[in-house]
Amino acid sequence: MTEQKNTKVVQDAYAAFQGTDIPAIINSLTDDIDWQVLGPPELPIAGVRKGKPEVNRFFKQVAELWNFERFDPRQFIEQGDIVVVLGYYGGTAKESGRKFAAEWAHVFTVKNGRIAKFREYTDTANLIGALNLAAART
Repeated sequence: MTEQKNTKVVQDAYAAFQGTDIPAIINSLTDDIDWQVLGPPELPIAGVRKGKPEVNRFFKQVAELWNFERFDPRQFIEQGDIVVVLGYYGGTAKESGRKFAAEWAHVFTVKNGRIAKFREYTDTANLIGALNLAAART
């Protein structure tokens, strides 16, 4: 698959996320997807997920935790089957009402037109701070 087609797979997944079409995202993944958000255990979404059912649970957890006011994939960098996306998101933690905003990098591996691997690198301290209910009450 050409790099442009790999980028299109990733762009379509982002469009599905922005449209809250999680089934479309899940459909864009390989059955044995390797999905990881790097971060400490205090961040509920951090960790490794394997397979479509676990990634589906990840998206349910994201929806339970945050309201996104902005989600901007800004730059796509392709090389072979790797697509790196640099972007920004911001919004509110649902339970605490605290704001979050962070730059991020997502790294995708696309195999045969499907996303086989995903890594997210972001400001986890910012996300954890937004979830911190004790801090929200002070």
